[in-house]
This record gives sequence, C-alpha cells and structure tokens, in this order.
Amino acid sequence: MSSLSPLTSPPGSETQLFSQALSLAGYTLGELALLAGLPVPRDLRRDKGWTGILLERWLGASAGSKPEQDFAHLGVELKTIPIDSAGRPLETTFVCVAPLTGNTGVTWETSHVRHKLHRVLWIPIEGSRDIPVGERRVGSPLLWSPDEEEENQLRLDWEELMDLIVLGQVEQITARHGEVLQLRPKAANSKALTEAIGAQGEPILTLPRGFYLKKNFTGSLLARHFLKNGD
Repeated sequence: MSSLSPLTSPPGSETQLFSQALSLAGYTLGELALLAGLPVPRDLRRDKGWTGILLERWLGASAGSKPEQDFAHLGVELKTIPIDSAGRPLETTFVCVAPLTGNTGVTWETSHVRHKLHRVLWIPIEGSRDIPVGERRVGSPLLWSPDEEEENQLRLDWEELMDLIVLGQVEQITARHGEVLQLRPKAANSKALTEAIGAQGEPILTLPRGFYLKKNFTGSLLARHFLKNGD
C-alpha cells in the first residue's frame, strides 16, 4: 500500500496512464483518499464529482473543468462509472455541455462529443448505495475508442439531437430521444438559464443541456471488455 502514490505530474504516455490506473484496482476510495490527503464525503449526493476529483489526483489529470480532455496531451478522457454488483452501470455518463446556439456548420467530425469520446479511460467503481463511500472498491480500467458501429450509433443520435436544437425544438427533446446518446438539462438550479433558439428562430432562455451516454451503451461496452478479458 505505501509504495502506491499519486502521480505528481501528468503521465508521459498512455501506457504509463493505464499502468497507474491498473495499480488502483482493488483499493477502496477511502484508502486512496487517505493517501491523497482528501476527506471522504458521507455520501455523493452533494459531492457528485468527488470520485472523479480523487482519481484525477491519482492519475495526474490536468484539464479540470476545461473543455479539453482530462489528459489533453495524450488525447484521453477519464470517465469513472459507478456499477452494481453485476458490473452494470448505475447511471448515465455525462459527456459534455451541449451548444444551444452558434451551431451553423457544426459536424459530427468537429463536435465536442466526438472529441471527448475519441479515447476514454473508463474506471468502474462500486456504486451501490448500501456500500459506504469510503468502502467502495475501484475496478479494472478499460482504455476504449469507439469501433465503427459504436461511432455510427453516436453520430446518428448526435445528428438527430443537434437537428432538433438548430430547428428550435430544444424544449421538446426528452431523455427518450436517442438510442445511445441523450440530451437533458444540466444545471445546479432552475435559475441558471442559457440562450437557445426558439421554434420561430427567436432567442429564448432555457436550462443548459448536457450530452449523456445511456446505460445500455456503457453497459454493453463494459460487458464486452470484461467478457473478453475473462474477468
């Protein structure tokens, strides 16, 4: 345990990043928090980002809340994913904030969603509510890029959702839109409004929206990976 320590600078390669992530597997969040000098919250309702912050510290991430990837120099995004005892995701996965204005000429190839999901380091974490936060264990990491089929699924959903935004239909979009990618409000409170386009092309104020990966998508990619690796 004592030989394990957080990276004090960003990892120099994808191999180093993955190796560090692999070394965390099996530890509890409490053990890692103690070594990193971070207090453990009683629950994550008010500290939703805490697990990500803890692992960013261990892995030497640099992006913080900037729109680039967490490991921009490597082109890798970090995503923690809470799972149940059967290894299934317990919640959707936030990708990035959705642009609601200024979308003329935006394509899937140049989109933030594609940029963020080009290369992802997934770290599963025990997430069942009956396990105290500090006792939840870190799982084996997975370095992933979308294959052709996954990229096509993501692109089709992104195009459908962006078409609705551009056509002034943002208020009509529900979490049911999209097969693998959904758009839904992302705001700490209902007073945090942002500009969007209305049905007649007029400026309106609405809640900020975020793109999220649905559980069926992340569940199948985790299942394929761990099945393949015999875990």
